[in-house]
Amino acid sequence: MARISALQDNDGSLLRLGEAIRARRRALDLSQEALADAAGIDRSHMGKIERGERNVTFLNIARIATAMGCRPSELLADAEL
Repeated sequence: MARISALQDNDGSLLRLGEAIRARRRALDLSQEALADAAGIDRSHMGKIERGERNVTFLNIARIATAMGCRPSELLADAEL
């Protein structure tokens, strides 16, 4: 099976998820660097996630959610996924 990349995000799911993460991060007044550090994710990778340029794994979604004090399902709901 071929690996799915962000280039194949035809319905904009990754972009919506990234926007939801960014909006929640800003609402919490966290810098991208602070969130990345708290989630154990490289800051440049976090930026790519927020821009919808990476097909983020569920484990990273869970780490990001934990770092922001919410559940992964809340991030997905914010992104209308």
